[in-house]
This record gives sequence, C-alpha cells and structure tokens, in this order.
Amino acid sequence: MRHVRRVFALLLAMVTMSGVFVVTTSSPSQAAVSCSGTVSYSETYGPGELTIFYNTSNGGTNSACFYHKGAAYGVAAPTYVRAYRCTEQSGEGQPCTVAASSSEDLGNYAYYAGPRGVTNTANHCVAAVGYIDWQGSRYLISSGRQGC
Repeated sequence: MRHVRRVFALLLAMVTMSGVFVVTTSSPSQAAVSCSGTVSYSETYGPGELTIFYNTSNGGTNSACFYHKGAAYGVAAPTYVRAYRCTEQSGEGQPCTVAASSSEDLGNYAYYAGPRGVTNTANHCVAAVGYIDWQGSRYLISSGRQGC
C-alpha cells in the first residue's frame, strides 16, 4: 500500500509540474545504463539537476540521473529518478505517453540517483522525472518529451 501511495503521489506531482503525463500499460525496459553519453536534456532546479543521456546501444538507450548541486552536493537526502520511452516520435517538451519505463531509483543519496534507463529509443521520444527533498521542500523536475 505504501508503494501505491508513493506512485500516486509521484504521478500527481508530474501532472502538477508538467500538465498531463499520460501513463499506459508498460513493461520494464531496464538496460545496462550509465550516467554518461551524449547529453540530450539537462535542467537544474534548486539543489538538483535532471540529466538525460543517449547512446546508440540496444537500438538506442537513454538513461537519466538526478544530481545534487550546490549546498546539497555531498549531503545525503531523499533523491529519486526514473526514465521513460514515449510512444510519440515528435513533440519536444510535450507530455509523454509511456510505452516503457525503467525501474525507479529512490534512496537517501549524497551525490545522485540513477542511472535508470530504457532501450529501443531511437525514433522515439523519452522522458524522465527526478527530485530531491531538501530542507523541507521537494525540488521536482519533469522533462516532458525529449530526444525526438
């Protein structure tokens, strides 16, 4: 039940931050991923930064990492990241209809959460969501569709 509440809270946060984020049935698509490759998206908000990387392995692999920045760097805090492959092939920045998702990475980290990634992304948009809970506030970044 706790997991269901956490997922619902995250989905509600995604809707709040980025408009509509459509979720369909999906199968996990976790590949060997890393916080490296070509940066296809990066955004900083408060003490956190969400970055999406791309490489050509496995029909295109995108991975996401959520980094601690500034005063949060090196300080343990709840940090989360998850990556998605969208059904869409265009529409940069728009909401993502999820075709596949990585597993979530949520923990009390000092430097970053991730990597989490999805494969078969060549010809598809991807999206990622990440956050850090820092000094009583949640700093959430939702990328919308990227790499289209």
